[in-house]
Amino acid sequence: MPRITSEPAPSVEELEAQQRRLVFRRFTHDDAWALGSLLVGLARERQAPVAIDIHRAGQQLFHAALPGSTVDNDAWIARKRRVVERYGAASYLVGARFRAKGTTFEESSRLDPDVYAAHGGSFPITVDGAGVIGTVTVSGLPQLQDHRLVVEALEQFLDRPTG
Repeated sequence: MPRITSEPAPSVEELEAQQRRLVFRRFTHDDAWALGSLLVGLARERQAPVAIDIHRAGQQLFHAALPGSTVDNDAWIARKRRVVERYGAASYLVGARFRAKGTTFEESSRLDPDVYAAHGGSFPITVDGAGVIGTVTVSGLPQLQDHRLVVEALEQFLDRPTG
């Protein structure tokens, strides 16, 4: 079964700190494959029914659909990815910022909810000196778990020794 935690949701400040910390020196096609494969491994360990997507500069570099995921997960990926591309911030962070103001993304963004979803699971791929150049997105778990899975994979990927 997927691992479900009962930890409280992170604050806007914690989410912003994650984003400042999880920055790449570079991001290549090979990095997309390695990061996507790492996410697949983590999801398989947990039997998580997710779809995983990595985009860079408008090009899909990685996509995997694990058992139990559906075509709806691909639609959620696209909607969450568009939020990151528009706001330059993690989809969960964007939603949290609206909630912190006492509203919701759907009520206050003035964006079509069929096109944009500020739900957890999409995270910007930020390259030092270049800014946001892409996205890594997971869909299939509750939004906070989608977000945490992506963050866990980014932390492992960025902490690994480079040769």
